[in-house]
Amino acid sequence: MTRRLAACTPADAHRTLSAVEECAQSSKLWCGAAVVMAWAGGWRGRRAAAAGLAALAVAQLVSNGLCKHLADRARPPKEWIPHDEVEDRPESSSFPSGHTAAAAAFTAAVWPAWPLAGMVCAVPAAAVAIERVQSGAHYPSDVAAGAGIGLATAWLIRHSPRLALRWRLP
Repeated sequence: MTRRLAACTPADAHRTLSAVEECAQSSKLWCGAAVVMAWAGGWRGRRAAAAGLAALAVAQLVSNGLCKHLADRARPPKEWIPHDEVEDRPESSSFPSGHTAAAAAFTAAVWPAWPLAGMVCAVPAAAVAIERVQSGAHYPSDVAAGAGIGLATAWLIRHSPRLALRWRLP
């Protein structure tokens, strides 16, 4: 599937996906979205931005700080990718996709606090996930694992106050 997606992506779509991924590099896209939400969204925007950034930070820690060190998986073979973007991919483990984990975590944490903002964030989040496979940086299973980490992290951030109250010491 990695080879097929990389080979069949039209040039315009490839450029668009690359631009979205470049914006998402180092979480710039999600931090920018949080600033806009906090500035323009009142209390709802600040709450959504805080939840999104908290989930993003934990997802990055889990995916890049823990899982990549435990799973030493090679990136897809360079000969599968027919474009030059394959030369720009990182040397770290392919599993899981940290970009996808961050995108899914931010989006899933924002959604309950401000559904409209969550829907808007879902579009670039999906583009980031597709781009990671299309560019040859990840296998689809790496992206799926990253999305799973992101969703689990968002759930944890959303439910952590209740969990903390339930587990508090007497």
